[in-house]
Amino acid sequence: MKILLPNTEATRSLGITLGQLLNAGSVILLEGDLGAGKTTLVQGIGEGLGITEAIVSPTFTLINEYTQGRLPLYHLDLYRLEPEEVAALNLETYWEGVEVYPGIVAIEWADRMPYKPHTYISLCLKYGDEGTRQAEITPCNCSISKEISAFGKH
Repeated sequence: MKILLPNTEATRSLGITLGQLLNAGSVILLEGDLGAGKTTLVQGIGEGLGITEAIVSPTFTLINEYTQGRLPLYHLDLYRLEPEEVAALNLETYWEGVEVYPGIVAIEWADRMPYKPHTYISLCLKYGDEGTRQAEITPCNCSISKEISAFGKH
């Protein structure tokens, strides 16, 4: 499914919708060029979860954990890593909820992952014309709600 995002606020609004509707254990694999809106989308997810703490890109820290919302948000950024380094992070502990409380896992630069969870939502952000963006959402072994499907149609 493709959604036109005319501005930054629309990207954030899509994130808010995702944050309000996704369940614990949801994994969002984010891809797209630098500046395409991945962190903005995750900021919206945090807002939708009721997280008031500032959500910043974990480019240098790799993983930021926000636990005071409706569900925890685990925000990962793999930009600076090679696939072998990513494998050593044992990311499955986040989506399996083994060592952390189950929440929503948002992973930027997911194309660097040597393996993926069994179920996830792939979300690719691309530049469009005149500053617009387009989000392509593809559920893998899961479904997305009617509200998310209808997001770009209102």
